[in-house]
Amino acid sequence: MMTRPDLSALQGRQLYWEDLDEGACFDSPTRTITEADVTNFACLSGDFNRLHVDAAFAAGSAFGQRIAHGLLVVSVMSGLSTRMLLNTFLEPSLLGLLDMQCRFPRPTFIGDTIGLRVTLAEKRVTSKPGRGILTFRREAVNQRDEIVVEGVWKLLVRRRPGQDG
Repeated sequence: MMTRPDLSALQGRQLYWEDLDEGACFDSPTRTITEADVTNFACLSGDFNRLHVDAAFAAGSAFGQRIAHGLLVVSVMSGLSTRMLLNTFLEPSLLGLLDMQCRFPRPTFIGDTIGLRVTLAEKRVTSKPGRGILTFRREAVNQRDEIVVEGVWKLLVRRRPGQDG
């Protein structure tokens, strides 16, 4: 079952592995993908694929226009997640990113506004005390409520002191 917990009452608290329940769902702020984003990402990554940077070429493609780099959208997803209340309270307990898998069911176009839906899909303990793994399903959703990127992020997170039996 998907629930949307209100984290605003947690001001000043730190979340641990034990504090989140499977099925909890969180939404991020939104961000519009701009021409500058695509151009800067092409320069930063060296990915000048014509679908991203050549309007005439892209107009003749199956998409009919330029598309944002998939990894640009994944990077924006990462940034949006850091602006979420969930991250504010979980960040002191984060030990590391263990795994990340992504699919790109639809293109993201210049001018699309995307937001992030994050759902805690699974949690499990590790063999080492004081740690647990949180598996989050993340979906980047555009202004038409279409999923443009979906993926799974596995994070290593501290367990609450004294409760890692």
